[in-house]
Amino acid sequence: MAPVLSKTPETLVTCGWSDYALLDSGDGRKLERYGRYTVVRPEPQCFWSPRDPAAFEAANAVFDPQQEEEDSGRWRFDEHGPIEAFPLKWRDVKFTGRFTPFRHLAFFPEQAANWEWLDGRVRAFAPSAGRAPKILNLFGYTGVASLACAAAGAEVTHVDASKKSVAYARENAEQSGLADRPIRWIVEDARKYVAREVRRGSRYDGVILDPPKYGRGPTGEVWRLFEDMPGLLKDCAALLADDADFLLLNAYAARVSGLSLAFLMAEAAKDRGGRIDWGELALSEDGPDARAIGLSFFARWSR
Repeated sequence: MAPVLSKTPETLVTCGWSDYALLDSGDGRKLERYGRYTVVRPEPQCFWSPRDPAAFEAANAVFDPQQEEEDSGRWRFDEHGPIEAFPLKWRDVKFTGRFTPFRHLAFFPEQAANWEWLDGRVRAFAPSAGRAPKILNLFGYTGVASLACAAAGAEVTHVDASKKSVAYARENAEQSGLADRPIRWIVEDARKYVAREVRRGSRYDGVILDPPKYGRGPTGEVWRLFEDMPGLLKDCAALLADDADFLLLNAYAARVSGLSLAFLMAEAAKDRGGRIDWGELALSEDGPDARAIGLSFFARWSR
């Protein structure tokens, strides 16, 4: 049976929490709070005017993009100097914020909407199935989604091609008090790992994919989203157990839409029944008359 494809998109809006807030936005920039630090990053889609321009000037850190590539550049800090790693928390997950050369801070706050959804799916699975769900997280980066699933009771396999990212993820697990949970940490190209798992006949109850537009594996493998995603998603669908709960795909790319991801998901999960929801992840400002910024697209199959 083919899955039911939602006819309308859904916008999953992340609002601020104790360690994060979108404070203001405008003139192609956004002002955010990470823990006790305020940070300015470029955001070209913020066409409107900021409400408090002076607050941008008082930020602890500002990302200055290179002229040609807005995702690379350098950080400029206030008179107190460079900021090293600093602690953050989302619910029971503790992790480290870091100022990377790619304008983000070692996690993506808009993903909190997905973390919340994953937390609910994992907690609902065990009572009905009588066991903990087995979750595969591909392109897992610094592990916040993996740890959200582990904190909710899942057995997790975390895969990323970057040895440094996996090391950070393991540090985050230690900080969260989750180092003794059943989490496997794998440094490998996602396609190679999944292909081997398919050959082994492995099965998972949920699979998470959050791939970059472009990347390299640990031994020089090249990842290109538009060329490689269809085959990988098909293999991920083959890893789903008969009573699997979900397959979640998220993508950041200029020429991607939630609807295109939904049709790709429908092709990969064509015989599984269930439903496919799709749409956009967004960050909302704090306060009254809050504006929101759409930042990535998703499609998810669920039972």
